[in-house]
Amino acid sequence: MTTSLSILGSTGSIGRNTLHIIEQFPERFRVRAIAARSNVAGLADQIRRFSPDVAVIFDASRASALQERLSSEIKTEILTGPEGLETAATLEGVHTVVGAMVGAAGLMPVIKAISAGKDIALANKETLVVAGDLVMRLAAEKHVQILPIDSEHSAIFQCLQGNHPSAVQKLILTCSGGPFRNKPRNEFSHIRAADALKHPNWEMGKKITIDSATLMNKGLEVIEAHHLFGMSRNRIEVVIHPQSVVHSMVAFQDGSVMAQLGVPDMKTAIAYALSYPERLRLDQPLPDFPRIGALTFDAPDAAKFPCLRLACDACDIGGSLPAVMNAANEIAVQAFLEDRISFTDIPGIIRNTMDRHTVIHDGDLFQLLEADGWARDTATRQIDTIISRR
Repeated sequence: MTTSLSILGSTGSIGRNTLHIIEQFPERFRVRAIAARSNVAGLADQIRRFSPDVAVIFDASRASALQERLSSEIKTEILTGPEGLETAATLEGVHTVVGAMVGAAGLMPVIKAISAGKDIALANKETLVVAGDLVMRLAAEKHVQILPIDSEHSAIFQCLQGNHPSAVQKLILTCSGGPFRNKPRNEFSHIRAADALKHPNWEMGKKITIDSATLMNKGLEVIEAHHLFGMSRNRIEVVIHPQSVVHSMVAFQDGSVMAQLGVPDMKTAIAYALSYPERLRLDQPLPDFPRIGALTFDAPDAAKFPCLRLACDACDIGGSLPAVMNAANEIAVQAFLEDRISFTDIPGIIRNTMDRHTVIHDGDLFQLLEADGWARDTATRQIDTIISRR
């Protein structure tokens, strides 16, 4: 059977890798809808290559530029804005929606897709960080599968196959440690965006690359794992693994530990989410173990990387606090990328925003989105204060 797909975030790293896999298996997959925020050139190229029924350019001001790049023979319907994303997420005949948008903006389209009964191949970890309880409950009600694309969560998902959840002792998320793993803490104030964007092992978008440099990305993954696998936060461990060959592990109650290994590339995780429970024959290299020589592990340095601790604290408290933490982080990271604040300002902005928030437990989606907006405003005011004091 051919699986029809909608890819939200098609011009980003995950989206491009997803389309690369689809091109290898044209008999298995059909692209029905694609969506991008503002990448006109990338979206136009994908429309020409895959002829989707629907293409969404979220930034409505760029729709004309997109149309100008397409010939009159192309029949793809061009849509814009939140309404366009909803159409792409709920398109009739689509079996699986790939949620690969960056940040909390990916939440609502995924919720719409679940409500429409679509299976979700999820790369957008913020969906579960902001509204994990609501999303997982809705997926259960709609009998929808949420299959992880993040390499760490895909690794855990693969290790859990054939094992009963009650046999699990803990989940172990691995982390490269980012570009500043060995950098002295007293030099962090000199870090610039160009330095933080040089990830040692992975090729990713700017936002997630900065999150990897602060270890916030691993904190977000802790929250995501908590929701995906129904595991309490104190049974989720983070370890530094510089080689990025062991993508994550599961420890069982009998003392066994299962690990999923592979080269640091997202294609295997994406393909498994798209074809589960089958495995596609990919043209992926295997790790060259003699050349690698040693696989090493270490504990993260909480003093150097406080963002990991902040995310774990938000997970422990729950309610609206993870949404607030995530929103403050998104605002702070963008300001750092724009060279408006320093690298060391990021955790302070997040911490201050979390401290000022009155946590709402058992809130509905509206309240979570309201908390998200409040956090963005609060973080922005802090950034303005930082800039004014320079």
